[in-house]
Amino acid sequence: MNELWRLDATKIAALVKSRQVSAHDVATAALERLSAVNPSINAVVDIRPEDVLAQAGRIDAAIAHGEEAGALAGVPVTVKVNVDQRGYATTNGATLQKDLLAADNSPVVDSLLEAGAMLLGRTNTPAFSYRWFTNNRLHGHTKNPHDPTLTPGGSSGGAAAAVASGIGSLAHGTDIAGSIRYPAYACGIHGLRPSPGRVAAYNASSPERDIVGQITAVSGPLARSIDDLRVALKALSRRDARDPWWTPAPLTGPEVARRAALCLDPGKIGTCEPIRAKLRDAARHLEAAGWIVEEVGDLPPLREAAELQTRLWIGEGYEAKLAAAEKEGDPGAFAVLRGHQALGRSTTPACYSQALTRRATLIRQWQLFMETYPVVLLPVSADLPFEDDLDLKGQAAFERVWEAQIPQIGVPFLGLPGLSVFTGLTGRSPTGVQLLAPRFREDLCLAAGAVIEAAFGPPSVVDPAGN
Repeated sequence: MNELWRLDATKIAALVKSRQVSAHDVATAALERLSAVNPSINAVVDIRPEDVLAQAGRIDAAIAHGEEAGALAGVPVTVKVNVDQRGYATTNGATLQKDLLAADNSPVVDSLLEAGAMLLGRTNTPAFSYRWFTNNRLHGHTKNPHDPTLTPGGSSGGAAAAVASGIGSLAHGTDIAGSIRYPAYACGIHGLRPSPGRVAAYNASSPERDIVGQITAVSGPLARSIDDLRVALKALSRRDARDPWWTPAPLTGPEVARRAALCLDPGKIGTCEPIRAKLRDAARHLEAAGWIVEEVGDLPPLREAAELQTRLWIGEGYEAKLAAAEKEGDPGAFAVLRGHQALGRSTTPACYSQALTRRATLIRQWQLFMETYPVVLLPVSADLPFEDDLDLKGQAAFERVWEAQIPQIGVPFLGLPGLSVFTGLTGRSPTGVQLLAPRFREDLCLAAGAVIEAAFGPPSVVDPAGN
């Protein structure tokens, strides 16, 4: 099978564990695909083929000895450059961190390895993972495989572009304001942001996470099938004592009514008509599968949640962040911080306690709403995937980008899981919808997502479009 790279993770693992193919075969095919397409999209920025083949050899040897190979046996997976992987630099897309070599693995990396995955390479991110665009001075510019004039998303833009173009069946990403869900949307795949506390995470290279990192930042998977997301989530949910916020919540919760709220324009963001049409189609498909879907004019406060999330994220240590961006000289990072200068400089210590107090109230409102509607169907973004580097094209463009992303930014502040599901193309532009569920009910997002995937068809591997 010379196109093993086309297969989903669950299929590859089944073939490897049954010894129909070897992990070495899969690794060879993955490396060949990477060599063929990565030069045109620059998704993977740290590649060590000898390391990949060595991992494959260990997996094949374990299977030959009758050892348990893991749910992701032989599956090629990429890892984002902002988490620790032993012997690799945790660059976070910044020249300032190009020599920050990790002495040990993050729990995320250990979880993937324990599940039998092969770590194929490290994926690109914007400097400091600030943007919904993926470009930096250290690793260069990542392109959208569907259309190089569009953003691949960010900050897990390299991860999404890799999966979409067949470089690995799964990718690791992180999400603090849409950094898994938006790249999945922009590159035409699926992306799951788990609930905070679901996936253990810790970087010894930067051990003290900031307030917003402790509360809302999570790692999660990107994939070309809902089944793959489900398997990856289980693998990533392994306990690790290094993360004090990890919670032993079950992956499947009690039965609830199959009822969803459809909101076309949350927070009055001005959702474009192509996305409204996809949301209506997704709702009809859910209804055909037995769900009750009710359209609502708006949701519990989402715009306010987004504003508070931005304040915590950008405002905490604002002057230090700004100084680092100036030293880095990255125009994208500088644009984000300068664009929020008034907010950053007005964030006082008292703002944190006020924001966290208000957070409890907003979460309570959402929990009560979700007693009636256990799933919410809403846009990922108000717009189709942006023109690349749109946020650098003036203040009006910058503000348009942030306004369109409110459905992503607000979700982490509320502690909810979110799933971006591919819904086909509009021209060359991918489209998608977002699903939310109560905390630790990723299973509800995935159940609804599976219905939508069955209706629209799963994402297919794409050959990168020409520049």
